[in-house]
Amino acid sequence: MAVPPQPAPATLIGSVQRAMRLLETVAAHPYGAPAKQLARATGLALPTTYHLLRTLVHEGYLRRDKGLFFLGDAAERLSSSGAQEKRRGRVADALAQWRDSIGAPTYYAMYRDGEVEVLCVADSRESPAAEEWADFRETGHAHAIGQCLLSQLDEDARREYLARYPVQPLTPYTVRDGDALLRRLARVRRMEPVTERQEYALGTVCAAVPITVGTTAATVAISLPAHQADRLLPAAQRLQAEIGRHLGSLALSISI
Repeated sequence: MAVPPQPAPATLIGSVQRAMRLLETVAAHPYGAPAKQLARATGLALPTTYHLLRTLVHEGYLRRDKGLFFLGDAAERLSSSGAQEKRRGRVADALAQWRDSIGAPTYYAMYRDGEVEVLCVADSRESPAAEEWADFRETGHAHAIGQCLLSQLDEDARREYLARYPVQPLTPYTVRDGDALLRRLARVRRMEPVTERQEYALGTVCAAVPITVGTTAATVAISLPAHQADRLLPAAQRLQAEIGRHLGSLALSISI
């Protein structure tokens, strides 16, 4: 009995394979990467890399900023709701781990569409979160989360935020006016933790570690009771070291 011929293997489209390889490589570089570095990492010829990058930027899967390439909006939209939940879970798990190892509630926030947004909090009975007695979105001038996010913006973006949410005194320790805040933010060194002591709430001190991925400003923060203020900076430095070890795996999760 004759054996029917087997269908030929499906033809693989090389250009699609190369484009996907580029997307995966860009995703592995949360701070962006230039075309030459991407070409070396993927083993592609530089002209081919430039051609694919231009196409991916045009279609919105990548974006280019100051010569570096980052994942674009279209790549983010590929994520299913299940994948988004997985990313949220990854951030929540990391916050819970840091809460337990540092002994302080942890917060994840980002600056999105002109707003300070606290997206995830990990606390416990032993380490309760600070009470949001004044809207975090409107009081970025007072708490470490807001100050850390604003410090990652340019001055025009900072002034635009302060025009919508002017500085107001929340405690005797709150910064007095917008100009004083802008001077303070200008002195913050890149990737330096930002601390505040009872500026948002009496009895609470906070520190926030900046996370800048491409043009996205994000932060992970901790809070402590004021009587533990001497723990604040060492705890923030420990948190920053932990974030550094996990940033690669968390980079795609900051756009929750």
